[in-house]
Amino acid sequence: MNIILHYLLPFLVAIVLLVLVHELGHFLVARWCGVKVLRFSIGFGKPFWTTRRGEDQTEWALAPIPLGGYVKMLDEREGEVAPEELHRAFNRQPVGKRILIVAAGPLINFLFAVVLFWGMFVHGVYEPPATLAAPAEGSAAAIAGVKEGEHVQKIDGIAVESWSDLRWRFLSHAIDADQVTLEVRTPEDEILERHIETQTARATGWQGDPMQSLGLMLQLPKIRPIVGAVLPKSAAEEGGLRIGDEILAIEGVKIDSWETLARTVGHSPGVPLLFDVQRDSATLAIRVTPQVENHEGVEIGRIGVEVLNKRPRIAYGPVDAARRALLETWELSALSLKMLGKMVIGEVSTKNLSGPITIANYAGKSAQMGWEPYLRLLALISVSLGIFNLLPIPILDGGLLLYYFAEIIKRGPISKRGEEIGQQIGMAFLLTLMIFVFYNDINRFFFD
Repeated sequence: MNIILHYLLPFLVAIVLLVLVHELGHFLVARWCGVKVLRFSIGFGKPFWTTRRGEDQTEWALAPIPLGGYVKMLDEREGEVAPEELHRAFNRQPVGKRILIVAAGPLINFLFAVVLFWGMFVHGVYEPPATLAAPAEGSAAAIAGVKEGEHVQKIDGIAVESWSDLRWRFLSHAIDADQVTLEVRTPEDEILERHIETQTARATGWQGDPMQSLGLMLQLPKIRPIVGAVLPKSAAEEGGLRIGDEILAIEGVKIDSWETLARTVGHSPGVPLLFDVQRDSATLAIRVTPQVENHEGVEIGRIGVEVLNKRPRIAYGPVDAARRALLETWELSALSLKMLGKMVIGEVSTKNLSGPITIANYAGKSAQMGWEPYLRLLALISVSLGIFNLLPIPILDGGLLLYYFAEIIKRGPISKRGEEIGQQIGMAFLLTLMIFVFYNDINRFFFD
């Protein structure tokens, strides 16, 4: 039941919502262009629920395989069309209208990501400053001379505003360069340059977290280890921790911050720990056994508590939020395309490709972390879905667009035989890709 609630449900909500958004793009533009829609389906396979709505009695359906959907339009190539409705058939539309209808699905995925980012920026987001923690010994950052507390101001001459800004800009620059230059302000208020060599991440095909592998990690502000919430049926509740408790020590070792608490618990899955707790004016000894969770093949401990003093959030006005949302979506799209291109030529490992199992894992974990990480994941998947559907592969939207642009150039439609061959190639590609990403998922969770 926990797997269903924590992983399967957030995954299904994400996939169904994003498929719905994508297919609504096709549906709305088709209706606007005067094309009759016969069926709107979320999922593939035999529908388990259907209803008819609207003047055209469009069939709305839910099917059992939720990894996609489709909008079926009136089309002479798929069945007989009454003479009085020929003008509403998709295949009878000018090529410009067909391009609009097909492109609407991927484009609305990008728009949906913009809307999600805009909502988060208006509500307020936590944006930690781009301040670096002490790098691991021997890492590229340590070799470059990076010290704890240095604040990154620029990357290759471009200003950096926050940690998330640093991540995107660093990855975008590093994927094309053997060295990235950081301009940092030291705790002593000196301005220095740190030249980070990227060969370590490049050698592994940019797997995992490239910044961490290079020694670039966020310096988290120290937050007092005071319990702000205790999750029901958690190890903390079973052990007797309460809201307002301050954790002083674990197994006699002083706990000076929430980060230290999380690290200590995370390294002790299934191990009974003795907590020294300050409650009101009394000091108590409470034994808590962290629950065991699997994180990408590694067991970690969780006790089910949340921090009391939440990190400060920054809210933006509607116009500034829109600008930031557009920029975030653009940079995310550009980086995704760049990574995809590097993957094709072998400079980025294909192990970075993820399938439904990995997405379900991320969806579950982000949902447990809160609405903001979950919405960020939705925006990321929405952009990825838009990019994937625009790839020039037959049976995908991008493949259809390729046909239509070819039709414009040659001033006539692609032959029926050409379309059939294209569909066969497209189906073979998708089947191969599906097998490959499932293989990656299984390796990631059971063998890495």
